[in-house]
Amino acid sequence: MIVAEKNIFYKAVGAEIEIFNQINQLRLPLLLKGPTGSGKSRFVEYMANEVNKTLVTVSCHEETSATDLIGRFIIKGAETIWIDGPLSIAVKNGYILYLDEVAEARPDVIVAIHSLTDHRRELFIDKLGETIKAHPDFLLVASFNPGYQKGFKELKPSTRQRFVALSFDYPNPKIEAEILINETGIQADIAQKLVAIGTKIRNLTELGLTETVSTRLLVDAAKLINNGLPKRLAVHVAVVEPLTDEQETIQALNDLCDLMI
Repeated sequence: MIVAEKNIFYKAVGAEIEIFNQINQLRLPLLLKGPTGSGKSRFVEYMANEVNKTLVTVSCHEETSATDLIGRFIIKGAETIWIDGPLSIAVKNGYILYLDEVAEARPDVIVAIHSLTDHRRELFIDKLGETIKAHPDFLLVASFNPGYQKGFKELKPSTRQRFVALSFDYPNPKIEAEILINETGIQADIAQKLVAIGTKIRNLTELGLTETVSTRLLVDAAKLINNGLPKRLAVHVAVVEPLTDEQETIQALNDLCDLMI
């Protein structure tokens, strides 16, 4: 369970804050769509803080099952007891449950949350034979990256249509530079150069990168520079190396970045 930290910086790029506030009032399920590192998780953390709710985050992967979310029986001493999972805890207590990269989870996870995404707002716990009505304040938020391994990790239309959806993308250069400055205290001119590098690499579609430069990677580079690491070396290890293992591509990107900072 993660309690949202205080004083989280988030720079709105559209009407997402107003939309979230409306969704929170109406208790509608929310789906955040967008590439890795585009601010989806930071937005949820920020809004949980703004509406003063406990945030329960589950980072989904290919082994995440409904049992992991709902709960399981465990043996304690001479008895068998039931332990609630993060989904059950959030449903009972009226927390925000955030399923990060929900498309990565096993299909039974999607089945388990279906009844929480419509008028029923209830969770069936098969192993207990119980149905739990969601707390009035419970809110379900999920995210996924539509472009990642396209065709393999997509959400079915029948699932997506159960959510109100918000699309996220990398912010425009001015806002992205402001994010770097506020997150790290980096000088404005260096922040602008880092953003220019990110923008340039994002437009190099001919390199065939699986993922491109996220705002998160630029923040990491800015932190390293602000901590004393040479600028070019910081960009090499925080931006270029995480993108690819192909040595020719790494060298090409390093040469490009060296010219820009």
